[in-house]
Parts: sequence; structure tokens; C-alpha cells
Amino acid sequence: MVLNQSYEPLTVCTLKKAILLIFLGKAEIVQKDDRKSIRTVKSNFPWPSVIRISKYIKVPYKKVILSRKNILRRDNYKCAYCGRSDLTLTIDHVVPKARGGSDSWENLVTACTKCNNIKGDRTPEEANMKLLIKPYKPSHIIFIKNIVSKIDEKWKPYLYLS
Repeated sequence: MVLNQSYEPLTVCTLKKAILLIFLGKAEIVQKDDRKSIRTVKSNFPWPSVIRISKYIKVPYKKVILSRKNILRRDNYKCAYCGRSDLTLTIDHVVPKARGGSDSWENLVTACTKCNNIKGDRTPEEANMKLLIKPYKPSHIIFIKNIVSKIDEKWKPYLYLS
């Protein structure tokens, strides 16, 4: 994981990119993985788990784009009504567009086709369906977590998960 000079998470990079940044003096190792190392003919180097950029990078507000793919990611590829992930998933408007519902993070959820058809052009209350997932606008940190399949324990303090 790559941190800004202020220790805020920026992104996840490859091992090759991390080593390159370290050897060019553009980053330093904050956390290393003691179980692994990088070996050369003459040397042994630590395996970087978390690196910090040496100079502060001004990053414009990291806005997560509203898209079908990002809504599925946010909802962890599960139906917001029944929780299943083994069925075909669609995007549902909590408050239907015909009733003034908007295309926004707070009004869109992932739904299986079965639940979406049952709900129809009604609100969850009218359809007597309960939302298991409350729709919200995600931060870029949520998507850093989704980039990797398993989060390294050493990353949690920097992702505000500890």
C-alpha cells in the first residue's frame, strides 16, 4: 500500500513499483513483511508492505464515480434485499425514478432480479421488503480494500480499520 507523506492511503501498487520508488529515494518503507524478503546475489532486502511517499502529493478530492460496477462493489456483490450473491444482479432505485427517485449513491442498491421484480415500481416499505444494506456514498478507501482479495493486517491502521 502507498501512503502520502501525511500517512493517508493513496493506492495499492505492485511490489516492483514499490521497490523502484524506494531505490529512487521517492519513498520509504513504513511496514515490512518479515516473512518475506527480496534476495539478490549479494544482498537481502526487506519486503515492503506499506510505503510512504517522501514528498507530499496534493491529491484532488478522490471522488468515486457513480457506476453500476462501483455500486456492485460497494454492496459486495450481494442483493440488498435478500443478501444472495448467487443470482443475476441488477441495480435498483430504492425510491423509484417514477416517484422522484434520483440516480445517487443514497438511492441505488444492488438487487437480484427476483427481488427487483417483486419490489417493482414501489418503495421497499410498500413492497414489504427490508433493506439489508443501507445505501451510502463510499470513500476511496472502500475501493482500496476491494482492489486486493485479502487485506494485510499491517494496512488496517492506515485504512482506519483497526
